[in-house]
Amino acid sequence: MMTATTYWTSVDSPVGPLLLTAAPTGELTSLSVPGQKGGRTVRDDWRPDPGPFREAARQLAAYFAGDLEEFRLAVRTAGTPFREKVWDALDAVPYGATVSYGEIAARIGAPRAAVRAVGGAIGANPLLIVRPCHRVIGADGSLTGYAGGLERKVRLLTHEGVLPTPP
Repeated sequence: MMTATTYWTSVDSPVGPLLLTAAPTGELTSLSVPGQKGGRTVRDDWRPDPGPFREAARQLAAYFAGDLEEFRLAVRTAGTPFREKVWDALDAVPYGATVSYGEIAARIGAPRAAVRAVGGAIGANPLLIVRPCHRVIGADGSLTGYAGGLERKVRLLTHEGVLPTPP
């Protein structure tokens, strides 16, 4: 069976190097950080090529420079219908705002008891930063888990003005 080529590149950022992958048609398929829980690592059959990532790199640089609040990139991710609903809800959380896991569950019409499943879907988000799972916090305002590490979550939320800049 012939598998489609996966293209990849690495982009420097204030939260460390970002590993980006794309489909042969150019859609962004993942964005991972070193040490990420469930993150991707370069495989031998992937093709290094910065070409498909020029727009993603430009938008990420603009985001970290404080000049971009909403990513507009062609993306392609594969998940269960439930995960896709959760990820769509994440895409709707605006820059500088946070929501709780329970709020995401309510937005997709899932029962309160589905909060754990929502958390699992958020943790499986293959597009860190671009799909803003860092904007999801605990119901009590606590900065609960983040696949990219809590330090990165704090840096991203500080960058977006949600958290105060440390003295």
